[in-house]
Amino acid sequence: MTLPGSNRGAGANASIELLGLPQAQAWQYIATAPDQQIPLAWAALVLARDEYPALDLAACQAQLGCVAASLGAAPTDDPLQTVRAINRVLYDEQGFSGNQDDFYDPRNSYLNDVLERRLGIPITLALLALDVAARIGLPLHGVSFPGHFLLGLDLDDGMLVLDPFHRGRSLGADELKARAKPHLGEGELDAAQLGDLLSPASHRAIIGRMLRNLKALYHERDDLVRALRCTDRLVLLEPDAPGELRDRGLLYLQLGHHRGACADLGRYLEGQPADAERVRRLWLDAGRGAARLN
Repeated sequence: MTLPGSNRGAGANASIELLGLPQAQAWQYIATAPDQQIPLAWAALVLARDEYPALDLAACQAQLGCVAASLGAAPTDDPLQTVRAINRVLYDEQGFSGNQDDFYDPRNSYLNDVLERRLGIPITLALLALDVAARIGLPLHGVSFPGHFLLGLDLDDGMLVLDPFHRGRSLGADELKARAKPHLGEGELDAAQLGDLLSPASHRAIIGRMLRNLKALYHERDDLVRALRCTDRLVLLEPDAPGELRDRGLLYLQLGHHRGACADLGRYLEGQPADAERVRRLWLDAGRGAARLN
């Protein structure tokens, strides 16, 4: 494919200082640090520590190091051969695979569970490949494509696009357009539009997508406490995303936290959103609930 792209280097290992950060400070770092100073696997493990507070991040990073070490002397002067070697290690030797039987199991979104169970979804399997690639200096990058998360590698004659859920196989332009179409409505994608969809995803955006996946899963399971936890992190990472502020307010309201609901929904209404009338009614309900607590 002759599509434009940009190389991105990314450190794979978190420093001792980052590994020792308490959870609140770790999330603050993810929210505010320059993107390329956020070790992606470490950030994914910080996300997992919300669910597993006793998680040993250093031990998980050592596991990731063992996965990368099994690559051995990869032919780094030949990017295509290096990609094939990474795929061989992850899928053939280490036994990682896409969880076809229970795609919506939340454990597929937690990197420690993926390391233990050898099962994941596109974005967590992509994280493994990105971690291995970063350790050997291969400028593989994540692609926040509609539907399933993908991987990209810029080459002299275009971009190699890989599907981590299906053993890292490469995808052509026609298949990519077909995959995008159900998510984008009518009309055909041209090369420039497809190129935009294949832009490298920032580390912060990847963590945000993981959180949105989990938020949706927990909401569907009526696990509102965990959905709220994910939304709270999204508000921290994406303070300019009013929809997350609204969603947090609505979750607060459902859980009976009227003061939090009133504050969030009030801030959301300041932006005069399209759904203002409906949210205003809920905001008034939240205010009445908070008043009853005084």
